[in-house]
Amino acid sequence: MTDLLVSALGAILAVTVAAHLLSALLAAWRYRQRSVAPADDTELPYISLVRPVCGLDTFDRETLGSSFRQDYPRYEILFCAPSETDASVPLVRQLIAENPQVEATLLFGETPISGNPKLNNLHKGYREARGEWLAMTDSNLLLPPDYLRTLITTWRSDTGLVSSPPAGIRPGNFWGAVECAFLNSSQGRWQLAADSLGLGFAQGKTLFWHRDILEAGGGLPALGRNLAEDVASTKLVRAQGKRVRLTPKLFAQPIGSRHARAVWDRQLRWSKVRRDGFALIFCAEIAQGPLLPLAATLGLVATGAAPLAALPALPALWYGAEIALARLAGWPAGLRDLAAMMMRDALLPALWVATWTGRGFTWRGTDMAPAEAAGAAE
Repeated sequence: MTDLLVSALGAILAVTVAAHLLSALLAAWRYRQRSVAPADDTELPYISLVRPVCGLDTFDRETLGSSFRQDYPRYEILFCAPSETDASVPLVRQLIAENPQVEATLLFGETPISGNPKLNNLHKGYREARGEWLAMTDSNLLLPPDYLRTLITTWRSDTGLVSSPPAGIRPGNFWGAVECAFLNSSQGRWQLAADSLGLGFAQGKTLFWHRDILEAGGGLPALGRNLAEDVASTKLVRAQGKRVRLTPKLFAQPIGSRHARAVWDRQLRWSKVRRDGFALIFCAEIAQGPLLPLAATLGLVATGAAPLAALPALPALWYGAEIALARLAGWPAGLRDLAAMMMRDALLPALWVATWTGRGFTWRGTDMAPAEAAGAAE
């Protein structure tokens, strides 16, 4: 019986640590690769950059302003506000006036095409866009000058969508660092690793489409079939036998200061989105933190199958891989960030359990639930 227990504990430890190290290695490899050679400007297609805005956030002048500094020959920007009285409108108008060299338009109004307020806001931009190539980009993403160029050069013949999770930068306090720890060396690491294995998943921060593919799947309303457009986009693309492909590296999102409750609520919302869209994969998320390998190591030490030194060696190896990846990628990687990674991992089991207690959530004042749950409640 003891031998069987030791074998089981050893297997749990080996599999979880190997998966953790492999995912870090796959993500790191992308940051070691050379950038794709820029395409000839004469061959680059016209792109419509569509950015929904709603309210005003700390970094909006910088993130929205980055839209105008693209090293790309032919593109337009369509800002979509839910109403002319929205707090973001004066800033957007000012940015447009300051950058007459770029075609930019500010549109108002919402079209109720789904239960997702972001899609309802985006619809007018999607309708008015002149390009066959559409980059739908959240307002809080900081676009590097090669953003549009990277999207188009990432496209391949088997691609149905180019996407990218955000990389959190500039945390203003400890809980901002925790948010970065969730985004970067956890969620970003796993998504980059999955894409390296041909299993890319969409992330709503960046959705880069050719209009024909989106229309073939039902158009913008089809992205409201799930709790978030991320999941619906992934399913729409895969249903056409095509692949979601992630950009080689992540694009930055300034984080600033956060409150503990805001971090919890945001992570719980995303967790419910993943559970709704890919339930079997979400079940395995309980194994992504160090809880299981640490429990297995404790068991091995208790049975005498591993030395006591294995206990400090495990977290040193585990977090050492994360810190090394973060430093290579240019993500926050100081002592505070190490403590934030540990706090993130302490929250992961509670988040996983809380996700199973309910399926809906409230986002920007809108109650959202899976279609079947919403139908049952009516």
